[in-house]
Amino acid sequence: MALIGIDCRFAHKGVGLGTYTRELVTQLVHSSTDDFVLFVRSSDKAWLDAIPSHVAIITADFGHYTLTEQFAFPRLFKKLHLDLFFSPHFNVPFFCPVPFVVTIHDLILHRYPNQTSFIKQLAYRMLMKRAVMKSKHIIAVSSYTKSELLAVYGSGIAEKISIVTEGVSPLFTSKATVDVCEKYHLPTTFFLYVGNAKEHKNVQMLVDAHRSLSSPPALVLVSSGNEARTLKLHDGVFLLQDISFDDLPSFYATAMCFVTTSLYEGFCLPILEARASGCPVIAVDATAIPEVSGPTTMLVSPNIASIANALKNPPTKSTPPEDCYTWENAAIQTSDILSSVLHG
Repeated sequence: MALIGIDCRFAHKGVGLGTYTRELVTQLVHSSTDDFVLFVRSSDKAWLDAIPSHVAIITADFGHYTLTEQFAFPRLFKKLHLDLFFSPHFNVPFFCPVPFVVTIHDLILHRYPNQTSFIKQLAYRMLMKRAVMKSKHIIAVSSYTKSELLAVYGSGIAEKISIVTEGVSPLFTSKATVDVCEKYHLPTTFFLYVGNAKEHKNVQMLVDAHRSLSSPPALVLVSSGNEARTLKLHDGVFLLQDISFDDLPSFYATAMCFVTTSLYEGFCLPILEARASGCPVIAVDATAIPEVSGPTTMLVSPNIASIANALKNPPTKSTPPEDCYTWENAAIQTSDILSSVLHG
């Protein structure tokens, strides 16, 4: 059996790459006959309890996007005699000494640099290009992300790209297990947004559209980071930062409608989480969002008038995610890709 190393250092994050890493890897190590070693920031995290005892877990507390990881990781790979490295993110060491497979979620920093410095933008583009061009295979999480990769890096990489979508945890159901209104002192009726507040998320436009209405239901922003703290809010908007991930399903199950005005998404897992929770959805008709929106999502243009009109007349129905959106399915497809790279 081959030995596959997986970079799980993002798994400690609450959402986003954290969710993707935890959910996919937990299923993946049960779906393959190869051996795995997981590289983590800390070995005492609760998600690791579901990992079988025969899977090696190694603490690799290297900061992301640092020189330390660029040199320490390759040494570790050689020491362990890895046969393959799987990175659930583009951040692969520049001089990776073993074959690797990489997941590309999006090319957001190509389109929206946000507050990233010029030097970091250059480093990002260099690492991304290296990962794309040198990888044995690329997993794209949506058709849109695949199209972005081909537009930027050329059709020559098309044959080594597979689309493997994300999944939804069974924790997301229409039944709230926590009274989030009481716990977080919220009104009983509210619109919900979940995600960061970086430039491409366009959260300020959502807030401004809400401000333009007369006595609308409350707007709850489950967000974090410096960008969230600098939003210009008004009465009726509640910013909740760094909530417990365990409470997140109950927010979706309680909300009258989930709203995202994001301008760029490589996938948009919160839409699927909302749909799994029976929560109606309003979203901007752009990038990968139509791929996951389902038949009852209200798709709008990215302007205040269109968003405000949707808030005044929100959808009341939701449809569950299609059967393909499970982490088990994602793990089986990923396992097949890794096996193909290793064994042909």
